[in-house]
Amino acid sequence: MGTDGLRRKPYEKRLFRLQAELVKLQEWVKAEGRRLVVVFEGRDAAGKGSTIKRVAEYLNPRVTRIAALPAPTERARTQWYFQRYVEHLPAAGEIVLFDRSWYNRAGVERVMGFCTQEEYTRFLHQCPIFERLLVEDGILLRKYWFSVSDNEQERRFRARLEDPMRRWKLSSMDLESITRWEEYSRAKDEMMVHTHIPEAPWYEVESEDKRRARINMISHLLSTVPYREVRRTPLKIPPRPAPTGYRRPPRVEMLVPRRGGRPCLTRGSPAVICRENQEVLKREDQSPGGAGPPGDCQGIYAGSRQEFGLMARHIEIRPDVAGFFLFPASGGGGGERRAQPPRRI
Repeated sequence: MGTDGLRRKPYEKRLFRLQAELVKLQEWVKAEGRRLVVVFEGRDAAGKGSTIKRVAEYLNPRVTRIAALPAPTERARTQWYFQRYVEHLPAAGEIVLFDRSWYNRAGVERVMGFCTQEEYTRFLHQCPIFERLLVEDGILLRKYWFSVSDNEQERRFRARLEDPMRRWKLSSMDLESITRWEEYSRAKDEMMVHTHIPEAPWYEVESEDKRRARINMISHLLSTVPYREVRRTPLKIPPRPAPTGYRRPPRVEMLVPRRGGRPCLTRGSPAVICRENQEVLKREDQSPGGAGPPGDCQGIYAGSRQEFGLMARHIEIRPDVAGFFLFPASGGGGGERRAQPPRRI
């Protein structure tokens, strides 16, 4: 995010207000039986997925669906190109958010050679016709293109590569977009020439700052749909009836084991594990012969606060039991232990 990025607190306030309006939009779509399709396209790592997540965060998944189609099967490749997308179009009272769409043919398929020149030319001819048919049938169609600079895209790629929680977002196909930047630019510009039509125009979102991009996109979407607040029938929670004496059977075997609260140290030895070779650096032996820490207690640190601070840069903490690190209740000696909140390394 750039130096002029939108700060978190004002961003979250504005986003929450917009999400409240999206809920009103959803209720209007449902009450009026309207159909809304929102297409999210753009560069890899431009912020499409995170924007879709914020749009759908408070919406009813039975009304608002996210369509993120995988690569076509062999059978799908023999169908009319738009056929597999038609299956995901909304019925009355529904919203569909396309995380990439039929525009794959004009982008990645064109650049990577996954379609022939004839198929590409046919797409550019048929796409405006297809979208006019959707609009003429009453579907509200909105198309957004998320733009990002080459430097910012590379920065986000590196951040994903280093983050094990987001590494799944990065594929070899994504990395190809670095070496084929100009080819993608040319393909996008040619696509816009043919598919930016009055019935279904493109709207471009500058996504150098993801937070600002989300605010701008949602604000624009709301401004283009003539929704209104739907008056809901007031609901009243009824009083709970008096018990009739029914006694429920025991369900101990069905209960999921508890992981919250105070950790239990009876199953094994808490340990600190080295990042590089998984060697146990420190443990509080509770098993005969000083065996490694088995079971759920592996990864709970039971050293002093000072030792924790010295070792923090060289070890990996695995809080497998309730997410707590343990420290002595008083300096140095044994004694009762108390739980502390987890600390990120």
